Amino acid sequence: MRNKYINAEIMQQSMKLKQMGADVTVINSKLCYISFDISGFKVSYVYNVNKKGRYFLERIKPYPLPLREFENEDDVIEIINVDLSQFRNAIKSHNIDKFITIARKLDSVFHKFEDLFLYYNLPEEETQRLYDEILAFEKDMENIKESSERIYHDKDPEYLK
Repeated sequence: MRNKYINAEIMQQSMKLKQMGADVTVINSKLCYISFDISGFKVSYVYNVNKKGRYFLERIKPYPLPLREFENEDDVIEIINVDLSQFRNAIKSHNIDKFITIARKLDSVFHKFEDLFLYYNLPEEETQRLYDEILAFEKDMENIKESSERIYHDKDPEYLK
């Protein structure tokens, strides 16, 4: 009975989206929620299999971060294993709570930026100022990386080169 209700709800949502101009493809998919407790520190993920049979993985705790799309479940398990290894190492740091706070703040700032872009017509000079500040922030991160000790060596960083 519950399955019929869910199917009816999906049909109704699909119809509304089609009326809005969307191309809707409803597939039966696998959605998997994974959670780990590392000495009281929660790390959680969710992944789903898309219509192309590819796996989209996102870390949802301790802060949201879309990771990427993978070819197969083994690749998902491998990247989760690396991610967990990195967090096991990171929780030993006295800065982990501050790091999590900063990561959550960055997520919040991104959402505020999106609101700013979608709800307001920004003057060109303000847009340029924001862009310049982001470039300066990136430079600061590069400088911090250069002056910091590397503590994880099992995998190279993907974005900091």
